[in-house]
Amino acid sequence: MQLNWTPEERRFREDVREFVSANLPADIRDKVMRHQRLHRDDYIRWHCALDARGWGAPTWPGEFGGTGWNAIERLIFEVECFSAGAPRLLPFGLSMIGPVLMKYGSRAQQERFLPRIVRMQDWWCQGYSEPGSGSDLASLKTRAERDGDHYRVDGQKTWTTLAQYADWMFCLVRTNSEVKQQLGISLLLIDMKSPGVTVRPIKTLDGGCDVNEVWLENVQVPAENLVGEEGKGWTYAKYLLGHERTGIAGLGHCHRELRILKDLAARTQSSSGRPILEDPRMRDRLSRIEVDIMALEMLLLRVAAARGDAPPGPEASVLKIRGSEIQQDLAMLQMEIAGPDAWPYDPDWMEADAPFHGPGAEMTAASGAGYADMRKVSIYGGTTEVQKSIIARMMLGL
Repeated sequence: MQLNWTPEERRFREDVREFVSANLPADIRDKVMRHQRLHRDDYIRWHCALDARGWGAPTWPGEFGGTGWNAIERLIFEVECFSAGAPRLLPFGLSMIGPVLMKYGSRAQQERFLPRIVRMQDWWCQGYSEPGSGSDLASLKTRAERDGDHYRVDGQKTWTTLAQYADWMFCLVRTNSEVKQQLGISLLLIDMKSPGVTVRPIKTLDGGCDVNEVWLENVQVPAENLVGEEGKGWTYAKYLLGHERTGIAGLGHCHRELRILKDLAARTQSSSGRPILEDPRMRDRLSRIEVDIMALEMLLLRVAAARGDAPPGPEASVLKIRGSEIQQDLAMLQMEIAGPDAWPYDPDWMEADAPFHGPGAEMTAASGAGYADMRKVSIYGGTTEVQKSIIARMMLGL
């Protein structure tokens, strides 16, 4: 197959570059490039800028308010935005519950929720993991009992990313305990302002609170907020996770971090007083990781070209594993180059008004925090071990 860019794809890439250069707020770009903490308004401002251009849902078909781009155009868009320092578009609405509602949601749910996702009027979070149900998600215990025209939900979710900002949560619940675990799960859409919903932050190693515990105590959820059929939530969850894992490959993130890594190596001096970038061993390590990123890009292009508009299959697990490994390698090498300037770190450095001292300090200050934070990439969205099991079963027939 031919993996070179066509003239149309090159023009599209230039269009994206020009738009991002002209419309990405400088303060947001600086935060991203310095690995500083983004806040709710940062994500919303960038999303609204894209929505004004008609790009609020780059992965969606036109019939639901999306761009209608093909898989290659979506990949180009992601790489160019990330490389320029744009924050990620929040995946919870766009890449997770959005596709599920398009395929399995009712017409009323589609009309109610999808336009608000495109315009970033609703912030979504994911209610999957529980204290005793992470990799073994089918063992979840959050219970939903039907009571007339609503469900009563009781239980606890954990590691719920950015739940402190969320308006809605798509939540896996157990509606039947008398059948096989996977057959007793349903998917509910829960208003985070409902009585009985409590969000408690979990402080992470970088000093932030991007993940949370969510307690659900006698929460009443209208029956109309059930997605699809009762007992079919496991099917919907697997469909959603395929989209999530493809995104975790993070090709655009890898391109951006490689550029930052090279810049950091050029600025940082070794014990000999010369830039670390001139050290042959460092140049070898940088070359190896750049080749790994190129190989990941070729793999993504092959998958995108072969899949077209079909939903992700088990190849999403391959992309998730390899992308996670490369992202962690990039963070490790950044911390090694920063040396003693990377650790220990002050969480205050993660904020926009942090004082930086010395050349390159704005790049090294968050390296330690970034390394610690990136350890989670091989866990969320399904651990590496889970992905290998999927590959063995669905691709190798073992």
